[in-house]
Amino acid sequence: MTSTDGKFALALSGFGEAASAFASGWNRETLHSLGAFDEKIDVAGERKAIIDRCGRDAVACCNTPRDAYADADIVVSLVYADRALDAAKDTAQYLRAGTLYIDGNSCSPQTKARAASALEPGGTDYIDMAIMAPVHPKKEKTPVLLAGPKAEQAAAILAEMGMTPRVVGDRVGQASAIKLTRSVMIKGMEAVVAECFLAARLGGVEDEVLASLEASDPDIDWQKKRAYTMDRMTVHGRRRAAEMVEAANMVAELGLPDDMARATAKWERLLGDLPVESDSVDEVLAALGKI
Repeated sequence: MTSTDGKFALALSGFGEAASAFASGWNRETLHSLGAFDEKIDVAGERKAIIDRCGRDAVACCNTPRDAYADADIVVSLVYADRALDAAKDTAQYLRAGTLYIDGNSCSPQTKARAASALEPGGTDYIDMAIMAPVHPKKEKTPVLLAGPKAEQAAAILAEMGMTPRVVGDRVGQASAIKLTRSVMIKGMEAVVAECFLAARLGGVEDEVLASLEASDPDIDWQKKRAYTMDRMTVHGRRRAAEMVEAANMVAELGLPDDMARATAKWERLLGDLPVESDSVDEVLAALGKI
């Protein structure tokens, strides 16, 4: 860390939903600059949206990784899980010794360890960060877990910026292990709900199935859960699929069967690839070509 005036130059790697949510709520008094580089900036269909988001959130939109990272004291990486390791490797060449690299991607502990290994030879301090809830509506107040040798230092800085970090260990991978183990349950339940209600609607038995679920678990609003699941999976399925592949890799490396996590990834990808974003079972089935 190279700041001498108590303020830091922060660069975001990736500027999607999570990065935008955090940046829009951060306390800027501890920062003397805030920029972002998103590798999709050169994609014609993505460039305007990225520039517009940056403008809305008062973040400098950088055209090259060097522009974003060369003078950064802190880099916060928020890309798709399947791009996280490559993002760390690609970023390493631009970072100065002492830069704090906070990896907030939904990757397995093993992937986080490999990312740290790519960065640490150059003197970068790597922090494993796990985002433990959707970033809306809480934005920068969304709970996050931190792990790594410099996690306490990172936590103090993030707290000054208005975040609510909790340090869970000094070993890279501890935060992501908590997140992805939880995801096996949370995202797995989404996949089960999707499969159940899509099959029930197609089979003409949804009313009976719904009545049975409501009788068995009256504390759950099953109609609300059905709608929420369809919406979340059609909107965020691609990102969640990448996360669940990482979860499956983690389970496999522990020597356990990873069938549930991989099946969840398949369902998330299937709905995430549809040309609709909808909470409607009928609209999802229509997009699947089933009705």
